[in-house]
Amino acid sequence: MNAAAPPRRTHVLIAAERLPTRVGLRLALDAEARCTEVSDADSAVNAAVRDHPDVCLLGLDASAQRLRAVNEIASRVPSTVLILLADHVDEEEFLAAVRAGASGYLTHNLDPARLPHVVRGALRGEPAVPRQLVSRLLEELRTRERRRSVVVEGKGRIAFTTREWEAVELLLRGATTSEIALELGVAQVTVRRHLGSVEGKLGVATRAEVVELLTKEPEPPAPA
Repeated sequence: MNAAAPPRRTHVLIAAERLPTRVGLRLALDAEARCTEVSDADSAVNAAVRDHPDVCLLGLDASAQRLRAVNEIASRVPSTVLILLADHVDEEEFLAAVRAGASGYLTHNLDPARLPHVVRGALRGEPAVPRQLVSRLLEELRTRERRRSVVVEGKGRIAFTTREWEAVELLLRGATTSEIALELGVAQVTVRRHLGSVEGKLGVATRAEVVELLTKEPEPPAPA
């Protein structure tokens, strides 16, 4: 009789420039997770696309690098749970990360003994955020659906993903592919993919038609 296969270990990708940070996170998780480490945003994106980790801990030093990595990974590997680790709580970064698809936003002074519980909770769909940000998270979730859907005459209500809608908003302001990519912190090919999806949902073939459809004034009601 064959022995049962050992349970699969959670794969956690750790991204941080500082070696002590990477080592500390790995040691906190080593008992129950298989950890791999990278030291910059590009390597984090490449490793996530290649390996599809269960969780990615983004402890990069610069906010811009953390957000660029979360944007790219959330777009290209949506199955990966993303948790940002910052030196201090930044509400604007937190909201930008949540809008991009992050499931958690914590500070580096988190008790290492709590990290395995945080990771397990995030994999179950529980948000990992500091207590002072919970009300902002709830507000963000309440308004997200209203922000990213439109009613189009003859088509009814059409829902977009957060990233699709952010790209559309910039397109409606006249931004080019490169300008949208720079603003959202993603690659130009990702912008093209988002806008191509929008065109498909709207049933049009070009960006010009997207703009025309979404900026068209509604017909006034016929007189009684």
